[in-house]
Amino acid sequence: MTVRPPPAVLYTPGFPHFNLAWSPFHTSRIAIASSANFGLVGNGRLHLASLTPSPRGLPSLALDKFYETQDGLYDVAWSEIHENQLVSASGDGSIKLWDVMLNDFPIRSWQEHTKEVFCIDWSNIKKDQFVSCSWDGTVKLWTPDRPRSLLTLQAHHSCIYQALFSPHHPDLISTCSTDGTVKIFDLRQPSFSPTSNSFTAPLTAAVLTVPASGGEVLALDWNKYRPMVLASGGVDKMVRVWDCRMAKVGGPMGAGIEAGEAVGGACETQLMGHEYAVRKVQWSPHRPDLLASAGYDMTCRVWTTNPPAGRPHLLYIHDGHTEFVVGCAWSLYEEGVLASCSWDNKVNVFRV
Repeated sequence: MTVRPPPAVLYTPGFPHFNLAWSPFHTSRIAIASSANFGLVGNGRLHLASLTPSPRGLPSLALDKFYETQDGLYDVAWSEIHENQLVSASGDGSIKLWDVMLNDFPIRSWQEHTKEVFCIDWSNIKKDQFVSCSWDGTVKLWTPDRPRSLLTLQAHHSCIYQALFSPHHPDLISTCSTDGTVKIFDLRQPSFSPTSNSFTAPLTAAVLTVPASGGEVLALDWNKYRPMVLASGGVDKMVRVWDCRMAKVGGPMGAGIEAGEAVGGACETQLMGHEYAVRKVQWSPHRPDLLASAGYDMTCRVWTTNPPAGRPHLLYIHDGHTEFVVGCAWSLYEEGVLASCSWDNKVNVFRV
């Protein structure tokens, strides 16, 4: 029997975590978005940590520094053009740009969203742009050099939990929402011309709407190897894999589907095993079939979408947390290394 080493653990008393991200420039640097009182009220912290070897040969997580914020933080994303900069998403609707070489204060701040900003994502293709989404139902496109957003999408008429750039197409953005849908927006459409005044008249046209669940869809992610393949997870405890090349115009109208939108998406795989809602999904950057998920059942799970004959999809369960696991992220540089964060104030880094 293989004995796995214990995870490296970072404990931040009083600050439950909401998400974390590995640096695209430094192999061992992690940023963690945290909020006091589980994000309901109080301030937040942006923690910066490093994975370091220990004398016994087992890695350890060391806290490098942290920044205090006036409201809770729900997400964080590293810049793709500057190794020391990152953006945070806050419960007061603000977005802040930080430089880890400076102390105390952000170097830029934006305030356009009218409710909580729940997700932020930096494009790995158009490296001067990032996208945010909010519980106000909008998605905004940004560049760090401008004082206002470049574009606003009225993506859903309900809370949006995630908005992510496609890793294959620089102008495709996917979203998921409380209305049970996953939507894909194409910024190459004529209606998305930069000359349109999208700040005051948000654009709405999704090129594809996937009726992904009968309940809220809390998480999604693009496959890093297969264009137009997405995974989603939500309150129905299911992780689903979608081939979004399948679409038809119009179709039955329902919650979250606008008139004239293309509706489709073929469900390739349903992954069952979480006992409560799925809060996060992320495809591996190293294998096209490997997927991690985090859930309210206090576990982080790893799945394969292509198991050998007679073998299960579920490969591994990490149960090292004692509260909701709300974030997980694969190491970009070391295959098989996964980080998870939880409302138990702990970040775990372990090898699958």
